[in-house]
Amino acid sequence: MFSEAETNRKRVRELVDKPGNGTCADCGAADPEWASYTLGVFVCHSCSGLHRNIAQISKVKSLLLDPWTTSQLEFMDSVGNLAAKDKYEHAVPAFYYQPSHKDCALLRDQWIRAKYERKEFMPGGQQEPYSAGHREGFLWKRGRDNAQYLNRKFILSEAEGVLKYFTKQDAREPKAVINISTVNATFQPAKIGTAHGLQVTYLKDNSTRNIFLYHQDGKEMVDWFNAIRAARLHYLQVAFPGAPTADLLPKLTRNYTKEGFMEKTGPKHTEGFKKRWFTMDDRRLMYFKDPLDAYARGEVFIGSKENGYNVLPGLPAGVQSHHWQQGITIVTPDRKFLFACESEEDQSEWMAAFQTVVDRPMLPREYAEEAYFKHKP
Repeated sequence: MFSEAETNRKRVRELVDKPGNGTCADCGAADPEWASYTLGVFVCHSCSGLHRNIAQISKVKSLLLDPWTTSQLEFMDSVGNLAAKDKYEHAVPAFYYQPSHKDCALLRDQWIRAKYERKEFMPGGQQEPYSAGHREGFLWKRGRDNAQYLNRKFILSEAEGVLKYFTKQDAREPKAVINISTVNATFQPAKIGTAHGLQVTYLKDNSTRNIFLYHQDGKEMVDWFNAIRAARLHYLQVAFPGAPTADLLPKLTRNYTKEGFMEKTGPKHTEGFKKRWFTMDDRRLMYFKDPLDAYARGEVFIGSKENGYNVLPGLPAGVQSHHWQQGITIVTPDRKFLFACESEEDQSEWMAAFQTVVDRPMLPREYAEEAYFKHKP
């Protein structure tokens, strides 16, 4: 005869094998080893730590290391991830960002709080902070020419299709009016140096402009992020009438393909290599002297291999960086761009990022973007 503890351990394994329970209920990570025995969901180790932030609602324990009672297992069996999803994610707006295990802790924490603590997606849930079509408030914004963060008033208007900010509380005219058509937003806690750091980018005269923001309240930042996504969806639905919503959602916001330091040389390939911060954003490769610069020092368009673009390991004969030795050559129809990476791992990651872009056929709108870069002064 099996003891109750042995029987329960066997039952735990059986429950994890049920449909829906094999991935984390909150971030989708495979093979969850924890569970909330008060909510009835199976979660990964990382999300189990975030559940401890709402201990009055969710109590977690390890599936493998902690003892389970028969009544706890019966409750887990009666709920499970699929039933919990139907309940707590009943009315998630299409634009609302549902984080994966690759996303920052803030997005996952606020997603968990929104579902289980605030119950925003259950019938009658409060979604006005990001669904109203208009949002205004104060955010800390990094100065363009210095590292000082100042409190600025921001207004997001879905109807006008703009994001505006003001340098003075009583100012009638905004410092900047940003067309929502080119806006992107991505959380950058490590780069900005705060867990709530948000990078907003837009095109100004077809050059990328960066704004770095944060707020002490994590919910406030995530609400702003989702409000921007809502405004972006509205813009795209007007711009592309009849397009399925599912086709528009990947265009609301995007994370960068790759970021990090490399060295670069100039167009003659005789200049010394200089260390710069690089950002690969879709087909734009931008470089900055500092990761938090407002404007890029330069931008390179990377098209597809069918249009004469290629990425090669190493540097041309006779060219060498005296500091970093792992070279990359990007070939365009007009010239070659030379870079050097600190390690083979960095080189491999950048090569993979560039190759993904080069292997992707160009879209009609990207030909217009390529033409701009060719005629850019």
